[in-house]
Amino acid sequence: MSDTALVIMARYPELGKVKTRLAKSLGDEATLTLYSAFLRDLAQRFAGWICDLHWAYTPDTADFASFASTLVPVNRLSMHSFPQQGPELAARLHHVFLSTCLDGFQRTIVISSDSPQISRATVERAREALDHFDVVLGPAEDGGYYLIAMREPYDVFSDIPMSTSVVLQMTIEKAHDQGLSVHLLEPLFDVDELSDLERLAHLLRTEQELAPATAACLAHFTKELA
Repeated sequence: MSDTALVIMARYPELGKVKTRLAKSLGDEATLTLYSAFLRDLAQRFAGWICDLHWAYTPDTADFASFASTLVPVNRLSMHSFPQQGPELAARLHHVFLSTCLDGFQRTIVISSDSPQISRATVERAREALDHFDVVLGPAEDGGYYLIAMREPYDVFSDIPMSTSVVLQMTIEKAHDQGLSVHLLEPLFDVDELSDLERLAHLLRTEQELAPATAACLAHFTKELA
């Protein structure tokens, strides 16, 4: 067992239930295929690595563990899954840190499943930063964050309006109000809208290795439209 839990917040891939904003432009079936590719890229990058990989999934009735085992069969036993708990995202994030702390992990790094291009190097920088800082954040360009890491389950989530442009700033302020030190990583963009997907497609045309399954999926879409 590693001393670090890497937790990916994910939704079980169901038609019409994933990336709904993107689906308005792309369609439900194409969006489901794309989101499944996101999860495959993340699993292949982080399963069996230096951190213990966990999936915090929703809805809680889904058999996410069986699905996850198909993403990287060779490393299926190195992955763990547990349902998200809480009425909204802030509570669910806090619960993740409470759970991993109870499980004995000294560090917890949580990432979203909306940035399949996130690298091992970025996660490793977050892990190393926890030697010197209480809270590590990866700023998303929409004002939120794509990564949050802590050694203890500090409550830097309550009363913050998630999925708004003030999430990052309010989280930093909430941490500072508790006397916690904060370190910021490099910014990264989430894929929520068609413009974000176009940006990711442009990136993967020259750096396919960042998210191979997603790159192949986007290439297939392009051929279909040609």
